[in-house]
Amino acid sequence: MNFDDIITQIPILGKAKIPSPLQQRAEGPHGISFASEDNRILINVDASHLMPSPPSASFEPAGPRHHIFFDPSKLRCALVTCGGLCPGLNDIIRSIVLELYYGYGVRNISGIRYGLEGFIPQYGHTVVDLTPDRVVNIHERGGSILGSSRGPQGVEEIVDSLERMNIGILFMIGGDGTLMAATKIADAITDRELKIGVVGIPKTIDNDIYLVSRSFGFDTAVEVATRAIMVAHNEAEGYPNGIGLLKLMGRHSGFIAATAALAQQDVNFVLIPEVDFDLDGPRGLLGALEQRLAQRRHAVIVVAEGAGQKFFASEKTELDASGNVRLKDIGLHLKAKISEYFAVRKVDISIKYIDPSYMIRSLPANANDRVFCNFLGRNAVHAGMAGKTNLLIGHWNNHFVHLPMKTSAGKRKKVDPQGNLWRSALAATGQGSLKNE
Repeated sequence: MNFDDIITQIPILGKAKIPSPLQQRAEGPHGISFASEDNRILINVDASHLMPSPPSASFEPAGPRHHIFFDPSKLRCALVTCGGLCPGLNDIIRSIVLELYYGYGVRNISGIRYGLEGFIPQYGHTVVDLTPDRVVNIHERGGSILGSSRGPQGVEEIVDSLERMNIGILFMIGGDGTLMAATKIADAITDRELKIGVVGIPKTIDNDIYLVSRSFGFDTAVEVATRAIMVAHNEAEGYPNGIGLLKLMGRHSGFIAATAALAQQDVNFVLIPEVDFDLDGPRGLLGALEQRLAQRRHAVIVVAEGAGQKFFASEKTELDASGNVRLKDIGLHLKAKISEYFAVRKVDISIKYIDPSYMIRSLPANANDRVFCNFLGRNAVHAGMAGKTNLLIGHWNNHFVHLPMKTSAGKRKKVDPQGNLWRSALAATGQGSLKNE
């Protein structure tokens, strides 16, 4: 990948002329420090890439600026959560509201109910007045207090609603589809020559947003997945020829499955979308599972939800409300194939199938994700108050940075089959290749 080709310039609504209210906290040796526009965070930190000359590709650092674009006393902000639920959504909402209210003195903060539907008059969803009292304890709850929805809504209608509400900054919390919608909304705002900022906070439990090294909810998902692996292992060990089969999230990327397999090294086979595998044949999964049971009398299999979709090629493709392909259930398919394989061979097995996906999605965030959400939410506020727009807050090379929305929207980060994560997962499972070729 040529990082030097990535455009990293962040659009602004205008010159920031108003001294930041945060300056009163910046006095003295222990006060806050402001981010400088002159500092840059290199995208590629490989030393060999610095020769013969430094790379041009770098990100703008996130953080508070000395001067802001919006007058806090006259500003109205809106927050919306879109797509699937994810641990940490309420933490993001809470950190945005508290920073706007206490950091900048913004008093008009509106929560949009049920995703982008909340902007469309025909749905009749009410708006939530977000205050510190309203959000003080929401981080202890899973889900989103604003609710969510899937499916496209009219961009022009959304911008009409933003104008009617006199919104100055829109904070959009969502995944890939939300980020693509956010770019269209920001472009429509630019075409109308409106002074409305659009700031994205990337949300995906799968950790697959391009150029974002970590997304909130992922740490919580891995933590709970490791407990599920422990359960699957205990069940497998408790019976002769016991098999624990666990399906985890990961539509297009196997980060949760591979990372959880490393965190709880009781897994014998881990299957992810990025690495093809066969069921039958001399090197297929079923034969390898038979050998494992003959040697150890139990086995644990972890499969990401998007793995093995080739086995359903003959079935009709269906789409969800957002236009995404509805995945076929690889977990139940594997359970059926495994049961059939050993029944033909008259080998008694005890297979336990576990799918904790929705339980994980709706849990409160763990401590690590809560801290991470706090940084994301507050940095989103700093960016919005400075008049920056059409960007998302990302984490790169241990720094929080500003990424142009179009740089990440519509692209996915994937597990590298030649990279350290997958190599380590193979070492932990000992599974080798499950492909006959």
